[in-house]
Amino acid sequence: MTNKDLFEALRMFETEKDIPMEFMLQQIQKAIVIACKNYYGGNENVVFKIDPDKNAFDVRLVKTIVEEVSDPNFEITLEDAKKISKKKILNLEDEVEVPLDPKRLGRIAVSSARNVIRQGIRAGEKGQSLIEFQSKLGEIVTAQVERIDPKNGIATIKIGKSEAMLPKSEQLGYENLKEGDHIKVYIADVKDNERGPHAIISRTHPGFVKRMFEQEVPEIFDGIVEIKSVSREAGSRTKMAVLSTNPDIDAIGACIGPKGVRVNNIVEELGGEKIDIIEYSEEPEKYISAALSPATVCKVEIVDEDTKSCKATVPDGQLSLAIGNKGQNARLAARLTGWRIDIRPESGFYGEDEDEETVDTDVADSVDADIIRETEEKE
Repeated sequence: MTNKDLFEALRMFETEKDIPMEFMLQQIQKAIVIACKNYYGGNENVVFKIDPDKNAFDVRLVKTIVEEVSDPNFEITLEDAKKISKKKILNLEDEVEVPLDPKRLGRIAVSSARNVIRQGIRAGEKGQSLIEFQSKLGEIVTAQVERIDPKNGIATIKIGKSEAMLPKSEQLGYENLKEGDHIKVYIADVKDNERGPHAIISRTHPGFVKRMFEQEVPEIFDGIVEIKSVSREAGSRTKMAVLSTNPDIDAIGACIGPKGVRVNNIVEELGGEKIDIIEYSEEPEKYISAALSPATVCKVEIVDEDTKSCKATVPDGQLSLAIGNKGQNARLAARLTGWRIDIRPESGFYGEDEDEETVDTDVADSVDADIIRETEEKE
């Protein structure tokens, strides 16, 4: 391989793998130094002169001029040095750079050099993947489905020039992904371990819905409307609390959009997932009341601010609506607000003590369990 061939290969590698030529040249230099050390009895004093623009790659081994050579790996006679060096005056103990042809290195040395270069390539690929994933952390990206595992449904996703795994648990329940599909995924986290960097991607994460609204609603992107909290049961229902920093802008209206076009676009992407948008408030009573929509709340009583527990009173006819199907509305409201909400009917709330019958103890316990589990996961 000529120098020109070498640099053309490196340029092609840079284009295809996104690994900078400079990095690969460093790996090649490192490999040659190791090869010289193994082949020339430990001499690793190597000088490189590299100019990619001129396709120049020159390697020289430094030796010391001596009167009589005892170790040819480190020493050279004055007579031989004069044949190599362009200096007019050379003296004993001077150092001279002896041209080196890497092709003449021993088989074992060349094999070691190849291993170093391969390791460098793998390290470069991992480094580029890590940079690519980290630059997209917390963002939505459009990716292509490369293959689906028929046994467990895990999808291998191509993100740029890197791959990531989308587990079945992070896919929306209704989805039937196919090879070649282009889908949107949320980069929830980036891990780097002995297996290399990999992205934790999801379509069920609450951040997925949040980023979609940021993309769809200009007022959110501009910071006029702020998303304060999101709770989600993917594929079924999402609750989102928003706040406007401009009194002239209706936060909920901005998210819904003219004739509901903005929220409908997101609902369509989520396969019909219901989205409740409420107004955030610093007043817990007001915030909790809104979070329990579409149910009407008569009153919210704060029981303990330290443990964030409260009682919400609703009309008797609104109890099932406040709790929701299998307790979903109550769970989402609790996650959204961070409060434990004990929902009770209006007819059975006032004037009762310890013997008072709680309408939906199981739901309250379930809500508590969800909050505790989520807190533990964050920790």
